[in-house]
Amino acid sequence: MQNYYTSKIVLITGGAQGIGLGLAQAFALEKAYVVITDLDWEAGAEAMAWLRKQNLAVEFMPCDVSKEEQVQQLMNKVRQQHGRLDVLINNAGIANPARKPLASLPVEEFDQVITVNLRGPLLCAKYALPLLEKGTHPTILNITSTRAFMSEPNTFGYTAAKGGLEALTHALAVSLAPQQIRVNAISPGWIETGPWQKESRKVAPQHSPQDQEQHPVGRVGTPEDIAEAALFLCSDKAGFITGQSLTIDGGMTVKMMYHE
Repeated sequence: MQNYYTSKIVLITGGAQGIGLGLAQAFALEKAYVVITDLDWEAGAEAMAWLRKQNLAVEFMPCDVSKEEQVQQLMNKVRQQHGRLDVLINNAGIANPARKPLASLPVEEFDQVITVNLRGPLLCAKYALPLLEKGTHPTILNITSTRAFMSEPNTFGYTAAKGGLEALTHALAVSLAPQQIRVNAISPGWIETGPWQKESRKVAPQHSPQDQEQHPVGRVGTPEDIAEAALFLCSDKAGFITGQSLTIDGGMTVKMMYHE
């Protein structure tokens, strides 16, 4: 990005593992100062140590984005240490959708997914707003999911939350336009995050030919695929793009599937 991110302050929620860790590495490699926040202290410490071994400028601040007071405290720390925020990436979420039939679905589980995956990004945007207003060409990027547009059976909370986050993206884009804050989303498809987990959860990818063939590009996605798009959307190269969602799924959602 031709030094675009040099000295930029980037906050990534859920940044200690998976797509979030891939995003953290990518922005830090572009010379941004990256603040990782995550509920998992162990993963956060491992992520920070791994990134610092690469001589990257990163910091870990633990936070549960579903807790308003913790989000307030997080943004206060960012304000005290950096005074501004240039990029907010709302990536934190409950990643594995619970698959329970509607008749036996505990409402509490549905509420928990909505609270983390939808309320969390709203809280982060709300309390980051004063910091973003002090940033340079500030942007918000929401990480949603292709499950916002298509479903497997019995994934009510996750699908509803990601669909809501898609809508929240354009609501924020229009509402924050007077402050010249752009807001976009990336909707990932099947992204292999096994190698990007903390050590106790790390697994090697194992994909069958059928897994690969579901994707017109011939492979499952990686966190690097998401990171490359994020670097573009949060830069001035995307200065005329706001309120949009970019699907990155190797073409999986546009391929008609038949069983003979």
